[in-house]
Amino acid sequence: MSAYYSREISEFCLEGRFIDFVIKDGYKLKGLLLGTSEGECYVKLAKHLRATFDWRLAPGTWLQVVGQKKHDLKKGEFTFKAERVMAARSEMERVPTITAVQEPPAVDKVKAKTPKTKATILVCQKSDCMKRGGKAVCQALEASLSDRGLEDQVTIKGTGCMKNCKAGPNLVMPDKTRYSRIGAAQVPAIMDKHFADKSIKEQLENPREIVIPVTSFADASS
Repeated sequence: MSAYYSREISEFCLEGRFIDFVIKDGYKLKGLLLGTSEGECYVKLAKHLRATFDWRLAPGTWLQVVGQKKHDLKKGEFTFKAERVMAARSEMERVPTITAVQEPPAVDKVKAKTPKTKATILVCQKSDCMKRGGKAVCQALEASLSDRGLEDQVTIKGTGCMKNCKAGPNLVMPDKTRYSRIGAAQVPAIMDKHFADKSIKEQLENPREIVIPVTSFADASS
């Protein structure tokens, strides 16, 4: 019997789970090993598939393979040569379900953390306090924060009237201590009192309501 009549060639369409790649000479891709309902099956890849095949294909992926099947009548053997390889319909149907139950990346949880709270010094910005030296007090506070390296931990915030206009400038420290009739020259001493011996964290966690009388800092005229 001639070689022509010893073989039968037909089309085939096969579905199965991808098991592994079949490699020749240690690096050349030759075909795929699939797990089917009838057992493991080797499928040779056509040349155009070998050159472009995705090596990242995960084991267990359901594939549908279409190509030519050759039946050697003399030996009773079948060989499969793939012309097309695609995700099987059953695999494609499972993809949306898998995607839907995925946990969000951990990096999103990190971004969701609440930023650290800064300590805040409140300074009255109304005209009476400004006329009595409020602007110079603000400048002195900024300079003191810079000298002590506290710019990232403490912020200065202007406020409306503190209802003590005649005793301005008025300011309130992070621990709620209120000062009146403050001069720019007195700011460094106040900063040392509040930030030298105790941490800013303590002031935020243990606020105190202390009001310093107007007479605590006398006018230059007194």
